[in-house]
Amino acid sequence: MPGQNLSRDEARERAALLSVDGYEVSLDVRSAVGDAQGEGPRTFRSVTTIRFRCNEPGASSFADLIAPSVTAVSLNGRDLDPSEVFDGSRIALEDLAADNELVVDAQCAYSRTGEGLHRFVDPEDGEVYLYTQYEPADSRRVFANFEQPDLKAPFRFEVRAPEEWTVWSNGAGELADGVWRFAETKPISTYITCVVAGPYHYVTDSYERVLEDGTRLEIPLGAMCRKGLAPHFDADDVFLITKQGLDFFHDHFDYPYPFGKYDQAFVPEYNLGAMENPGMVTFREEYIFRGKVTRASYEGRANTILHEMAHMWFGDLVTMEWWDDLWLKESFADFMGAFANVGATRFKDAWITFANRRKAWAYRADQLPSTHPITADIRDLEDAKLNFDGITYAKGASVLKQLVAYVGEDAFMEGARRYFKRHAYGNTRLGDLLSVLEETSGRDMAAWARSWLQTAGVNSLTPQVLLSAEGRIDELAVVQEAAESHPELRPHRVAVGLYRRTGEGALERYARAEVDVDGPRTVVAELAGAEAPELVLVNDDDLTYCKTRFDETSLATLREHLGSLTDPLARALCWSALWNMTRDALLPARDFTALVLRFGGRESDIGVLQMLHAWAESALVHYVAPEGREAVGRLLGEGALRELRDAAPGGEQQLAWARFFATVASDEAELRLLRGLLEGTERIDGLDVDQELRWTFLEPLAAHGEADEGVLAAELARDDTASGKRHQVRCLAARPSAAVKAQAWAQVVESDALSNALVEATIAGFAQPSQRELVAPYAEKYFAAIERVWSERSIQIGMDVVRGLFPALRDSQDTLDATDAWLSAHEKAAPALRRLVLEARDDLARALRGQACDAAAATR
Repeated sequence: MPGQNLSRDEARERAALLSVDGYEVSLDVRSAVGDAQGEGPRTFRSVTTIRFRCNEPGASSFADLIAPSVTAVSLNGRDLDPSEVFDGSRIALEDLAADNELVVDAQCAYSRTGEGLHRFVDPEDGEVYLYTQYEPADSRRVFANFEQPDLKAPFRFEVRAPEEWTVWSNGAGELADGVWRFAETKPISTYITCVVAGPYHYVTDSYERVLEDGTRLEIPLGAMCRKGLAPHFDADDVFLITKQGLDFFHDHFDYPYPFGKYDQAFVPEYNLGAMENPGMVTFREEYIFRGKVTRASYEGRANTILHEMAHMWFGDLVTMEWWDDLWLKESFADFMGAFANVGATRFKDAWITFANRRKAWAYRADQLPSTHPITADIRDLEDAKLNFDGITYAKGASVLKQLVAYVGEDAFMEGARRYFKRHAYGNTRLGDLLSVLEETSGRDMAAWARSWLQTAGVNSLTPQVLLSAEGRIDELAVVQEAAESHPELRPHRVAVGLYRRTGEGALERYARAEVDVDGPRTVVAELAGAEAPELVLVNDDDLTYCKTRFDETSLATLREHLGSLTDPLARALCWSALWNMTRDALLPARDFTALVLRFGGRESDIGVLQMLHAWAESALVHYVAPEGREAVGRLLGEGALRELRDAAPGGEQQLAWARFFATVASDEAELRLLRGLLEGTERIDGLDVDQELRWTFLEPLAAHGEADEGVLAAELARDDTASGKRHQVRCLAARPSAAVKAQAWAQVVESDALSNALVEATIAGFAQPSQRELVAPYAEKYFAAIERVWSERSIQIGMDVVRGLFPALRDSQDTLDATDAWLSAHEKAAPALRRLVLEARDDLARALRGQACDAAAATR
């Protein structure tokens, strides 16, 4: 990573000096097949021609390129010595003319880390697949360019590939004389250009629409995956969501899709969920389901498809000037994913998922020491890489959801329409969006932005209820609090709901009021005189972004009657609030797990149920006091098995409980049942143990020493695929052996031989909750290695190692002290690296506080 960074100041200086007229990029990837020749990385030829202008002739600048070697550089017909002008990441450009042409002929390296041009060899059939992934700044690993979002330009690609392959890019392509040539793009940023190449399985369809002016819009649609996944590829559903999304965005945005075709590629070993390359969207192939999954998985895929589609307007058509305003694309796309899911598809409960799952991500991120305003201070590319986080995505989307309520949906959408038309193919800052929203809503957006976009931290809202002698509400107030580190008290538009049990025992809302909460205490006058509630739910209907707290009566009601709460969104909000209380050491972890066991089986929303399972596992591993883990784990195992047996045969609740049971299974009888389900000697009516579920059952068996290398090799022979290989690698690393841990550590930390996907799998298997003592010695090794790893490996692998191998299972004050010692001794380490360590430290400190709360409850 040294020398590959780019600062905001450098980017601004270059943007003030240069403007780009166009790129021509020629790639020769025929070297992707066959055996590698010689030593060093496998490479491909990349020839780039850039035409650009300089408004200060005679000035100097630079182009970006990360490549093992450069064969030739020509500037305005003048040959430059590559050894003099190329330093491994930049090409120095001296004495620029008013109009310039730069030609760079380089040997670029195929990637095994998912950054740049990734090369994947399918172990199932030996086929080779390529795809690019660039955000925020990895297109320079494939072709020379000016790698910053505000130097947009049209691109024209051509690719030479093995003759049996097909190649795709942003524009429509055709093959002639052995070369794939693609139509010139509209002006776009470097990081959203794309090339996908290989023997992909490709399915086509089309979308048609008559526009308001009477013209017919036709968009060719394509969807692709590896040949090995073709039997599992439900392209019809992908196309259904795609067409529904295109209808929805055309209805709301009044700006026709601007990029011609719309291909979607599901690619292997992908680091992200997806990427919005215009005309050529890429997704992680795990969105193609090899086994039975719940409705929540299909909803999640639909959300991602719609998220990326929204980027065609928010991000691709109009792009932020610099990564400070990353929210201008990611927050909007995250909001639009749920908004369009509810408005256009079969997933009408997507806001419940948003409230329960996406906001949980935001709440965690907003309480870390690295939290930042939604409009962040992004000093350089390393900062940018780490800011694809819960603040930029989920908090930003939550705030936009509130903004829609604040200005009105009509004004919000009209603002978006004006924004697209005013800034099409350009770059924007915060003020550009706020100005159109002020026009359409008539509201002062500057004050709203100061409170919500330019400050960090999450507020807590707690009800205070005073009752009269007659048992009615004398006064109901909402108390707002903020953390000392981020004391901003924001204006909130909230709904306050009052709930009581009916004669049938259902817990239902009988009164509701909307109020503007502003300042430390706000009285809800509309609810004075109402009957005394059993539950007060602040932020009912999830109108704002806050942590919800409960008064004592409400908390007591939830402890006894949470499962009787009939409204699924209200129930999801209560679960989310209870989890936040657990993380904040206000609710003992054993109490939270008991609530999951008592009421989880009555949860109708499958996405909420699966989130509860994840939270219960996290509570057991991190927040239950050490002396109580065995007992709580036993209760979770027994409860999960009971719910598994009681669930409707063949239903998605049964599948969810089966997966959770595998996660918490630990005693001999539970492991024996898992083994029996794998071998067919045990059976649970309706439970189909498909290949994906087999691997789910095998991991706990491997972690408890019940599945050795031979068993895992036999399973791989049964599932000799790329997916099977990832599962096997994870299970191998999970085995309870010092030699196994040493080997896994060496493969990830001391070697770069593994691909990004296998690094991820190895890390996932390495630290098992049942093996705390076995991995404890690696705490010291972790702190000794991370700065070297950060400096030597790609930023993606560095992030995976620093996050994934932090010694969180050695949850003691000693580990906290060791973390503080490293931070004190490495004050000049890369800021992005320090941020990752600070985040891990905060999680550990939070876990220790939670354990203390849990231990105190056990002694009462």
